[in-house]
Order: sequence, then structure tokens, then C-alpha cells
Amino acid sequence: MSTKRKRNRNPTGKLRIGDDWNAINIIALSQSNPLKAVAEFVENSVDAHAKQISIVRGRERGEPYLRILDDGDGIPLDAEGKPNFKYVATHICDSIKRQSKRRGEQGVQGEFGIGLLSFWTVGQSLSLISTGGDGTAYMMRMAKGDPSYSVHKLRRLIPHSGVELTVRPLLPGIRHFSGEKLQWYLASELRDRIRSSGVEITITDRQARAEYRVEPRAFTGQLLHHLPMPKTPFGEVYVELYLAEPAQSNLVGLYRAGTRVLENLAQIDEFKRPPWTSGYIQGALDAPFLHLTPGTRLGVIQDERFAVFATCLGELEAALDETIKRQEQAALEKANRDTLQSIKRAFREAMMALPEEEYDWFDVDGFHGRRSKRPAPAGVGERLAAISEDEFPSEADDQDAPQQQQFFEHPGPLYSVRISPATCSIGVGKSRAFRAVARDRSGRQVERDLTYSWSLVDGEGELTQTESEIASLTAPDEPQLIRLGVEVAQGNVRVTAEALVTVTDSLVPPRPTSDAQQGLPEYTFEKRPGELWRSRFDVSQNVIVINNGHRDFVYAARSRMLKLRYICRLFAKELVVRNFPGHTPDRLLERMIELSLYAEEKLR
Repeated sequence: MSTKRKRNRNPTGKLRIGDDWNAINIIALSQSNPLKAVAEFVENSVDAHAKQISIVRGRERGEPYLRILDDGDGIPLDAEGKPNFKYVATHICDSIKRQSKRRGEQGVQGEFGIGLLSFWTVGQSLSLISTGGDGTAYMMRMAKGDPSYSVHKLRRLIPHSGVELTVRPLLPGIRHFSGEKLQWYLASELRDRIRSSGVEITITDRQARAEYRVEPRAFTGQLLHHLPMPKTPFGEVYVELYLAEPAQSNLVGLYRAGTRVLENLAQIDEFKRPPWTSGYIQGALDAPFLHLTPGTRLGVIQDERFAVFATCLGELEAALDETIKRQEQAALEKANRDTLQSIKRAFREAMMALPEEEYDWFDVDGFHGRRSKRPAPAGVGERLAAISEDEFPSEADDQDAPQQQQFFEHPGPLYSVRISPATCSIGVGKSRAFRAVARDRSGRQVERDLTYSWSLVDGEGELTQTESEIASLTAPDEPQLIRLGVEVAQGNVRVTAEALVTVTDSLVPPRPTSDAQQGLPEYTFEKRPGELWRSRFDVSQNVIVINNGHRDFVYAARSRMLKLRYICRLFAKELVVRNFPGHTPDRLLERMIELSLYAEEKLR
């Protein structure tokens, strides 16, 4: 007797829905993305073995609508040979396709029996037309917020196969639906389903007067081969991943049986880590054994199958981490090469503008360790500085010039001219040679069919060889600032340039010259975050060592140009300190400002 009383105190039973209509409301409004709802309509057509699917966006009687037509199997027939709309409307959460899966049919995606109800998030009413066994067309209508449905016979002269689905009028919030946006979404959402089924999907946007064809989204970058293929007791995970330039748009999507579940795998907390958040990888992981959240189908249930899936990716993640590490190293090396090339180019250009006798620090781009010279034109005199034809080329150091120029190495028409040096100081009564360097749009030196005209724009002095490439200026007996000008013509093209010449009676003492001049130095990094030095010059290796752990470097590394200017200033600092020994701090700072000014102008 006591046992029976105990059992009565702990009753058991089965869960049931207390309010069927309220449950249907909750299910119908659970889809948060109307684009996903349209994708489910299209998937229904793919599951019905359609080969042609047409999506039409238009307006009838002032109401916007969306229509989907296919040539698939249509709605399954009942015992009377009519489309079994009754089963569709009265077996919510018990999909016909679920029964097909139980019978072993492959390639069927739907299983929840709630896809049609998602039209509530798209429009006010849905009409579904399918043909019976005798060729008669029938239409089922449902309306948002209405628990009833109706089926009508349609009179059509020509029977149509497949299904015609229409949602109208579209909800005000999604009337911005465009054919282009729908094309982009379906191309990603149904990427593998489209490829595997071979279905052709076209979109006609009558309001925009445009047509689109939905092609499976093509990933960019380098396809990664020989990756570990994750395997689980529930099946294999299909992996298609690409290595691309780092960008926030590079995402790895999670798919199930060809349909995208998540645009970004890292949306799941379990995968908010590299390599999925690195920005280097894009592509798809397809795990057909995962269980989806039925309402939105925009996530997975984190059950035993999900746990196995997360665990089996360990080897793949390690391989991707190693690939990304190599890519980052290669990118860093390339960036360093590009930075060094930019800085060297800038300093070459700066040395063309600065006085050679004060900045002849390096055997820059010389041949076999010596700067190549050429004799001055006849009549200029021995006092003119000999200037090389190929002085300061734009290529990297220590590269021999090719024996024959390629087509793209020949200069184009005249575009600009500059005077070398562009600024200098000479003593009163002394002479100095200046050269006009003519170039094409790409910076190549132009030498043919040129005429020169030198002049004194401002100041006094004696100018000779005014119609030659190289002119000579003799300074007056009093200190002053002279503006020297040149005009170069080639046919109808005329370009001009100016130089500033400071005439002074107290020149800076000559800088001691080094016995062995070297080319422009290289640079390397040494991470010393706890130390205050920014850079140092390793003279024996001709390398400038930069502390990339210094707070200034970390600050400058936020952008490419800021980092480039920072490294350029470190170069200027080390070169000035090295090549002006014994100068006072204020003179060193003056030199550093001067060199930085002319070098940073040419950074790019």
C-alpha cells in the first residue's frame, strides 16, 4: 500500500504541445534571415530533382512578389492522383523528405517539415501550384497569421511539371531584395548543392530589368593540397581550403551536405582561434553528420557529433598553422625587401640632389666596387665633376647591367627634368658643374633629341655651356643665394627644373674620406623590447640593426608608410653619425634633417 502511494507522488508522462497554433507561430517566425528562407524554397526544388529553377522578382497590381518555378517532381501524389497538399499542411515537423530518407534515398537535404512556414518572414501569403497525375493543376494557399489553408483546381490549357511557388506581397522590410543580392547569397549558401546536382538557377529581376545566373561561388587564393582529411565514426569531413592574402573577408564556412550552415566557422566559440581567425584561409568544411538547429538552420547542436567534429580537426589545424607561419615569413621577407628597395631608391635620389663632395659616402651602384665615371664634354674643363651616365639606377645594388636592353627598358618621351645637385654650397669666386637629368614618365633616363637652355633665375654669377647637358656656374665675389634654372625640350615637349646654390665665404670643413667605400647598407631586425636603443650600425657587416621591439617601431608598424618613414629616419641617423665624425651635435642634427628631407620625398 505504501509503495502505491509513493508511485502516485511521482507521476510520469509524455510531453505534448499545449497550444498547437501558438507552436506553429513560433516555428514560422523562427527564421531570422529571409534570404535563408528563399534558399530553403530553392532547396526544396533541388530535393525534387529539378534541373531548371527560375526565380522571378516583380510587381503585379502594385504588389511586390517573389516567384520560384522548377521542373522537378512536384508535390507527391495522394491515392487519388492529386498533389498531397493535405499532408504538407497537416504534417508540420514531419516532412515527406524525412520519410524518403528513412527509405534510403540519398541527396535529400530537408528533414524538419517547416521550410514552407518560413514564408511568414518573407511575405503575407504563399501559393503553391503543382500538377496531378491527370495533368490538372492544383493550388494551395496559405496566409500569414491564418491557421487554415485552401486547395483549388486551376484551369490551364498546358499542364506544367514541377512546382510554382509565389510569395506576395513581400514584407515592407525586405522589398529591397534585389536579384543581385539573391544571386550572391545563393551562390554561397548552396554552393556545393548546385555543383553536385548540376541544377541551373536563373534570377529575373523585372524591377531592375536585369537577369542573373547563379554560379557556385569560386574561392580565391591558392588551393591547399595534401591536407589531412578529418575522419570520424560518423563520416568524413570534406575540406576545401585556400591560402590567400590576409584580409578580414577571408572566412571558412561550415557546410552540411552542400548547404552552408555558417558563413564563418569562427562564429562558434570553439573555433575562435587561429587558423580560423587568421585571415589567411578561406574555403569550406562540410560535415554531413552534424545536427542543425531546426528553427533557423544557421547553427549546429553542440552534441556528441559536434564534439567529435571539433576534436578531429586538430591535425588539420596544425597543418594550417604551419602553412600560415611559412606564408607570414615569406610575406615578412618580401616586405623587408620592398622596404629596403624603397629606402635605397630614396637615398639614391637624395644623393643626386645633395652636394656630391659632402655626401660621397658610398660607392653607390658602382661596377666592381668603383663608381663609373665619364669624361666631361669638351670645353667644360677639368674643373667640371664627371658624372656617370647610369648614376644611381633604380635597380638593387651589386647587379650587373644586362648586355642588351629589353623592350620595356628603352626610355619613352620626355616627361620631367631635374638638376643634379638640386642644392649645394660653393665658395665665393668658385666654380661648380651642374647636370640636367631628363627622364620619361617611368623614371628612365632620356638622352636622345634633347635641347638644353640654362639660365640664372635669381642671383648673380657666370654661367657657361648653357646649351649642354652639363653647365658650369662661377659664383660671384659676394655671398648670396642663386636660383639656377634649366629648360629641356624634345619636339613640342618642354620641361623645366631649378636648383638652389648657396654662395658662402665659409664652407664646412671637408669630411674625412674612408679608405674603403661600401654600397648602401642593408638592414635587419633584432627584438630588444626592454632596451632603449632604436638602431645601430654594424660597420663590419655594412648592416643597420633595427630594434623592432622598441615602442617607436611598434607604433610605426601600424601602417606601411609610417613604418617606411621611421626606418628611413633611422638610416639617415646612422649614416650621418657614421660619415660625419667629430661634428658637433647641432651640425649632426642639421645634416640628418637635410638628408631625411630629400630622402623621404622619394619614398613610395
